[in-house]
Amino acid sequence: MMVYAETSAVLRWLFNEDGSGQILEDLRRAKKVVCSRVTLIETRRVMRRASVESRITETQAADLFAVFGQAAARWAILELSVEVARRAESVFPLEPVRTLDAIHLASAVLLRESLPDLCILSTDERVRRNALQLGFDVLPH
Repeated sequence: MMVYAETSAVLRWLFNEDGSGQILEDLRRAKKVVCSRVTLIETRRVMRRASVESRITETQAADLFAVFGQAAARWAILELSVEVARRAESVFPLEPVRTLDAIHLASAVLLRESLPDLCILSTDERVRRNALQLGFDVLPH
């Protein structure tokens, strides 16, 4: 199974929120995990904001950054490209779609050309609904 890791699922796993165990299991079972550069940026910004706003301690933040860094080092990263941008600007099955969600969906659509069995791992309902309409298997189930 090939998995596109969308930010909402990555954050739910890292912050040990509801369903994090299943997300971790899906990530571990994947033959390959891919994500957009946007996932790395969003995830690190949320962790940094949580630390600055004292929702987590500096030690917890350091631990989260380390865990995420180890995981992301094994993932394939799709850089933002003209192709991703053009697809993100176009129509999705269930509009409206927020900008960063459109980048994630566009990234997955383009990656599916070379990874036909790509699944999308997301906990964001707008992303999940669009992904299903685009023919993706969506995790977690």
